[in-house]
Amino acid sequence: MAALYELAKVIRSKNSGPFELTLDILFDSASTYERVKKSGKVTPAAISKLYGTDESQIHHFVFFDQALGIKITMARTVSSGTIGDRDVYGAQQHAPLFSIEID
Repeated sequence: MAALYELAKVIRSKNSGPFELTLDILFDSASTYERVKKSGKVTPAAISKLYGTDESQIHHFVFFDQALGIKITMARTVSSGTIGDRDVYGAQQHAPLFSIEID
């Protein structure tokens, strides 16, 4: 067992416009990427549970083999820069991904 943050080279988040957030998980080896991909631990259902949102709020979920990465785009609960937004750039939203355990 290893935590996702121990396996990934980069885990980051950023805005994808004012109403969406993008999560990127990038790996530096094909074997590690395949291990995570085949584990079944990084799924739309798992992401929606981690972020406390409905799975329908995940707009894109892609295993991008050529880049050894996973890209997830989901609706923001509060649009960027409005009242109640605590992270205008969406750059601090990747931490929940750290808790995913990979077999």
